[in-house]
Amino acid sequence: MEVEGPDRVKKTSSRLKEPAGSNQKPDGLLVLRTLAMPRDTNPNGDIFGGWIMSQMDIGGGLLASEVAEGSVVTVTADKMTFLHPVRVGDTVCVYAKLLRIGRSSMDIHLEAWAKGLVDDFARDRRRVTTGLFRYVAIDKNHRPRPVPARARNKIDRRSSSA
Repeated sequence: MEVEGPDRVKKTSSRLKEPAGSNQKPDGLLVLRTLAMPRDTNPNGDIFGGWIMSQMDIGGGLLASEVAEGSVVTVTADKMTFLHPVRVGDTVCVYAKLLRIGRSSMDIHLEAWAKGLVDDFARDRRRVTTGLFRYVAIDKNHRPRPVPARARNKIDRRSSSA
């Protein structure tokens, strides 16, 4: 697997992991924090990737709705990279960074991070996945509508690291 830039990953024992000693921090605003529950597991006991992706979509949708000042829909979720499993009892945090505002669309880079809570207070959080999501502002008839011009000012305020 070939990945460009600082997000290079290496394959170890059938799981993709970030390089050892990685001291990365979340990039963007904290838009959602939740707890991984048993109902969201696969047969191996790990949290389903689809559940994590849905949490990312919810968090990204919250930021997109704020920027668009109204309803939005998800159009694409692209470039998903899963790096680590999430376990039952982990706290999952989603961070969002607004990358682009078009006429009616917004591109938002999302990262999901996890950290164990039970009996593991000292363990560092880990980035479990990233993705690029596109949202489109819609009107009351569910048709695309322009993102308000004043939203372009929010790209600097809302996307900076927390």
